Amino acid sequence: MTARIGPGLSDQVQAVTANARRAATAERVSAMSVAVETRPLASLGGVTEPWKALAARALELNVFLDPAFALAAAPVLGADVQVGLVWSQSSPTELLGLFPVRVEARRYGLPLAALCSWTHPFAPFGTPLVHRDAAEPAISGWLDYLMRDRSLPAFMLMPYVCDDGPFASVLDAILTRRDCASASYDRHQRALLAPEDNRADYLGDAVARKQRKELARKWRRMQDLGTVTVSYADDSAAVAAALQDFFRLEAAGWKGRAGTAAAADPDIRQFVTRAAGDLATQGGATIHRLCIADKPIAACIMLRSGQHAWCWKIAYDESFARFSPGTQLLVRITDDLLHDTSITQVDSLATPNHPMIDHIWRERCTMSDRLIAVKPDASGPFALVCRLESLRRLGRSAARTMREHWRGR
Repeated sequence: MTARIGPGLSDQVQAVTANARRAATAERVSAMSVAVETRPLASLGGVTEPWKALAARALELNVFLDPAFALAAAPVLGADVQVGLVWSQSSPTELLGLFPVRVEARRYGLPLAALCSWTHPFAPFGTPLVHRDAAEPAISGWLDYLMRDRSLPAFMLMPYVCDDGPFASVLDAILTRRDCASASYDRHQRALLAPEDNRADYLGDAVARKQRKELARKWRRMQDLGTVTVSYADDSAAVAAALQDFFRLEAAGWKGRAGTAAAADPDIRQFVTRAAGDLATQGGATIHRLCIADKPIAACIMLRSGQHAWCWKIAYDESFARFSPGTQLLVRITDDLLHDTSITQVDSLATPNHPMIDHIWRERCTMSDRLIAVKPDASGPFALVCRLESLRRLGRSAARTMREHWRGR
């Protein structure tokens, strides 16, 4: 007689098997020592293959630390970045952790250095890559390295860590066990698309009926001007062509007026072009465009790593603002994402309480910046460093408010 396992039970069996495999791998790795080294980010071209393997098997996926993206950003945004590499000492050796950092010698205007995880305006997600089956030994090995190396700062700041994610869970358990002092700053929530099983009715439930009717009315008004289409570029050649439309739209908008559009800086433009193109060759970048009579009026760049995606950049033609082109495009991208069951979540990368995307994507991820005392003798001055970090943030916030005030006059 043959026993049949139902779908639900089958999923449970697979989950139990996967957990057992991961536990066995973690136990095996924990039983051995790990080797840790640091190298300049720009020199990591020689470890691309193990780096790619780690990025695909990371506990928490991060497209911004995929070699295709990070190596493109390195010359422009990572010249002083060092990368901690945690290797297994098994045979064959395996890369278990990748921690890009930079030293800020006078972060507080004093000779008090801090080690900061590498993030930048084009990568607002700072979770490092650690192997999903060996996260604890990878993180512990890195913290041990920081503790022993007296030339490194006693404090580490990790911006844009997802408090709800698996990396933060493992990190917090390790810090508690080690009795390491830590603090969180700028905790906030940003929109996330994580529909789970509710894909068919997601948009209907998320977008209010009145808003859906208004968007449909505006779509019809766009059609009065010509054929309205949404195009999709995913191979490297098509992405390169669509990227030119994005650059043009962004430069013509408020970022162009502020001087922060990617096309305004030749080095940034080259980085964005290379990152999008290199990711596209491995299925990690797509560009959607909304067109009227073949004229692009909105463009959105989506990045992907495994089952996760990120809404990286969006721009629209402000002369068509009355039709809400950015929202129109995002709704149709969302519909495509909901039909792609290989994607389990999409990070908006948006600011808190975003006026557009918060009303379409209902889920939220909680983000914060983590400050950690990484050396045994750092607990004493940690309260002072926390105070300095708070004052620094207050000062920067006040300066930003004043700039916006004067810019608006």
